[in-house]
Amino acid sequence: MQWVPQPIKDSKPQAVTTLAPGESGYAGVSLSAADGSGEWGTTGHKLTVGFQGRTPHSDGGPSALPALPAKGVSYDSTLTVTYWPHDMDDAPTY
Repeated sequence: MQWVPQPIKDSKPQAVTTLAPGESGYAGVSLSAADGSGEWGTTGHKLTVGFQGRTPHSDGGPSALPALPAKGVSYDSTLTVTYWPHDMDDAPTY
């Protein structure tokens, strides 16, 4: 199953976050609803992060494949993600 998380609108930066080769980027991810209101809960064992180039729908280079715990991560229909902030400490504030 492939799900693309919805962005957390309040986390949208005033300017596009650009990373130079070798720089790190950060994003906060909410995997499921704390109140149990999400649907279609499942466990994921692989995460692929795709990148966009400088213009809409352009190629941003190879995808990243971050490691997940061996047991996987649980997520549901409320899966959301922040935009990419410049500072790691800003990612989980939304």
